[in-house]
Amino acid sequence: MAAVSAAMVKELRDRTGLGMMECKKALTAAGGDIEVAIEELRKSSGMKAAKKAGRTAAEGTIIMRVADDNSYGVLVEINSETDFAARDEGFLAFANKVADAVFASKETDMAVVISGEMLEAREALVQKIGENITPRRAVVVEGGLVAGYLHSNGQIASLVQLEGGNEELAKDVAMHVTAVNPRVVRGEDMPAEVLAKEEEIIRAQPDMAGKPAEIVDKMIGGRIKKFLAENSLNDQPFVKNPEVKVAQLAKDAGATVSSFVRIEVGEGIEVEETDFAAEVAAQLNKG
Repeated sequence: MAAVSAAMVKELRDRTGLGMMECKKALTAAGGDIEVAIEELRKSSGMKAAKKAGRTAAEGTIIMRVADDNSYGVLVEINSETDFAARDEGFLAFANKVADAVFASKETDMAVVISGEMLEAREALVQKIGENITPRRAVVVEGGLVAGYLHSNGQIASLVQLEGGNEELAKDVAMHVTAVNPRVVRGEDMPAEVLAKEEEIIRAQPDMAGKPAEIVDKMIGGRIKKFLAENSLNDQPFVKNPEVKVAQLAKDAGATVSSFVRIEVGEGIEVEETDFAAEVAAQLNKG
């Protein structure tokens, strides 16, 4: 069983808002797995979804390009090891060069994009900056009317595809997606495994205990409906005008939202955190 460190307890507290002993107990029971601990705490305490991990595992930037006729758009993520490197002029020039290549070719396989002269440019940049530079991914959205929104710090970006409407509407919806982070366009698009997991968590919550099956099923149905409304783009209150839902906003402009994509620098990448003070202490103790 993995040891439960103070840092792990702190992260779980930060993400759940629960007490230290409760978090430590949950982590111990989960063998040190924070995500498993969160799932069990949601079952036992009725807690809503926890915050995401506070630290991203990689730095870098996202570059966005959208065609003048709004027929397609691309997002490209380029990673560096530190935020300092991500602000380097040479790094940003390389990132823009990669984005231009993706935009021109619509190629999303980074192994293809980063070849020949581009590979040489990357290697020269690595030598100059002294960090590993990773062109991580490219996304292309094509068809209908496409527009996007890039957060000012280049860390989060979204592209939205509309049927009907106009560029201004698509940009507004993309800004909403960037800010609110919906999971799907429509409730019926939610993956079955996500719904099954959510139902399992709801069913295990304390206020379900001892109730007749039909009451439990009715309560689960209501909470799943709320979960879908909160996580489906069409059903979310528009961020610039909460009186109107996104689907109605689009409808009023003669449009529907076909799809969206949202990416965030470093999401899904894990990096080992080093406690330098503990390392120094350990070395001193060895001496």
